[in-house]
Amino acid sequence: MILISTSIVFGQDVRSQIKKNLILINGGTFTMGQTDPNVSCKGCTADEQPPHKVTVSDFYLCKYEVTLKEWKQIMGTNPSYDEECENCPVDGVSWQDVQLFIKKINEKSDIQFRIPTEAEWEFAARGGNKSNGYRFSGSNNASDVAWFGLKKDQKTHQTGLKQPNELGLYDMSGNVWEWCSDFYGFDYFANSPEKDPSGPISGKDKILRGGSWYNQSFDCRVTTRYRFYPSFRTNANGFRLASSKK
Repeated sequence: MILISTSIVFGQDVRSQIKKNLILINGGTFTMGQTDPNVSCKGCTADEQPPHKVTVSDFYLCKYEVTLKEWKQIMGTNPSYDEECENCPVDGVSWQDVQLFIKKINEKSDIQFRIPTEAEWEFAARGGNKSNGYRFSGSNNASDVAWFGLKKDQKTHQTGLKQPNELGLYDMSGNVWEWCSDFYGFDYFANSPEKDPSGPISGKDKILRGGSWYNQSFDCRVTTRYRFYPSFRTNANGFRLASSKK
């Protein structure tokens, strides 16, 4: 992790910009889990089963993944494997690293940021109450909305260059996996509460969603689930900020 000049740390401008990029996600009820009739569950994982009814409350979600530039302005470090692309999503950050970022950005912010729950993430990725039932976040064609299948490139891409989904959210499919707040539980979908589920109270792994530049399109579906231990870092993992509605 590379240290950079502290002169840009705590810049209020980055907090203001992130705040401007928050989109109000009006709450609603949806069926969470694999429901696409065109996807055989011989190909999807048991983790996406069973489909179950979930209701989420209103919340805010940033239209872009947190970029390297934003991370540097708040943390004063450069964790990304691609150290030059400041408008690419920050990568190389663990779930624990993300919590430190959130703690620091909230110290001087009038909004208390967090990362979304898994249910909030999937609801938003599906398009919320404006959902058209797409397989990926905003399209049935992954190339319209996602950076994926780029193992030869070995890098992320600038945020916001692909089409947004129905809610105006970019890169919910592809580019980097996005950390969610939930612990993983193998049977949680079968026992999830309907109202604002937030995952098991404990566990070994944290949830990631959305797929990445490294993965194939199948892994960029709105129902794809991934998990890893909270200290795990890779150049395919990043995050997106959320906030509860006041």
